[in-house]
Amino acid sequence: MKKTRVVSLSGIALLLTASHLFMLSAIANESVVAGGLSKKEQLGQSLFFDPGLSLNRSQSCATCHAPDKGFSDHRGEGVAAAVSLGDDGKSLGDRNAPAIGYAAFIPPFHRTPEGVFVGGQFWDGRASTLTDQAEGPPLNPIEMALPDKQTLVSRLEQNPGYQQLFAEVYGNDIFNNADVAYTAAADAIASFEQTALFAPFDSKYDRYLRGEYSLTPEEDLGMTLFFSQQFTNCNLCHQLQALPGSEQETFSNYEFHNIGVPENTALRALNSVTQLDEGLFAHPEVTDSLQRGKFKTPTLRNVAVTAPYMHNGVFNDLRTVILFYNKYNSRKASMQMNPETGEPWKEPEIAENLSLEELETGPALDDQRVDALVAFLKTLTDQRYEHLLASPQGLEPRSDP
Repeated sequence: MKKTRVVSLSGIALLLTASHLFMLSAIANESVVAGGLSKKEQLGQSLFFDPGLSLNRSQSCATCHAPDKGFSDHRGEGVAAAVSLGDDGKSLGDRNAPAIGYAAFIPPFHRTPEGVFVGGQFWDGRASTLTDQAEGPPLNPIEMALPDKQTLVSRLEQNPGYQQLFAEVYGNDIFNNADVAYTAAADAIASFEQTALFAPFDSKYDRYLRGEYSLTPEEDLGMTLFFSQQFTNCNLCHQLQALPGSEQETFSNYEFHNIGVPENTALRALNSVTQLDEGLFAHPEVTDSLQRGKFKTPTLRNVAVTAPYMHNGVFNDLRTVILFYNKYNSRKASMQMNPETGEPWKEPEIAENLSLEELETGPALDDQRVDALVAFLKTLTDQRYEHLLASPQGLEPRSDP
């Protein structure tokens, strides 16, 4: 597993406050002094924050993956907050933008000898690597909306700072071929996303493992429940390392499951999407219909500050998510109600291929244990985001840019 490198927060702060983020030179110089980034990481840092990579120069990677919000998108309000707004100021996607902290630990998309699909970027794993993922949004018509690769490359060529760094990292002829230059830009962004800014491993849980923090009784109960094979089996899908307490645990095995998430009908009324989301089955390399409705298991790092939840943003509160899982193990009428709507849980968007073996894992949890699990999940919040936990749902008020 590639270990992440330390990156300076002061360099990021400059990037976030600069009025012209796409002007590379001053930013790059600051990064060299304060952060010790490699040339490629330095280039990727500037590209990540550059709104000039979108059609109307209004949207960068950081717009939907804000570093001060757990690398998630908190621009929208109400139902529209479930997904990201496009560069055109009106387009809405159909999936929640994944928080990309710790994304460098996701393995390339592959199928195990046992036939299990694992890894890849996006909810359906269709981009095998970080570089593949970074190539997608600039050309997506409802995201950054550039018409073609040459448009992005031409914009890069207009910036002397980019010309210099691209030549230093990729050679003097890099801009001679638009396809090659476009992939190089994505490669640089991926390199930046592998720095420790995205994966500091400094949450309360990490500090607890190092003897620097004492869990509260509620957090300790939640941790016990989380790793229990008797009461919850959360770790069946949300544990990467072989044993609890291992270093660099990302709390996902990156496999795919259909857990019965309902359709976000309120969102569909806004974005006018009519077809069902088939998840992994929509992956161009997947032809097995048994994969319909399956989505990649996300990391739980920073989960308490990166609402809304599920691939379609259908749930707003972390406690709701725990109760949603709990409904599979409870016969109580109260446990069959969505607390956010006051109505029974809706039927799954894709009803077949449910991972019932993983979902029906033990006795139902009472309120105390549900709250304990939420408390433990909050300990997975990176230290720089802990202040966000004081706000409702772990978030500061949403606002449009």
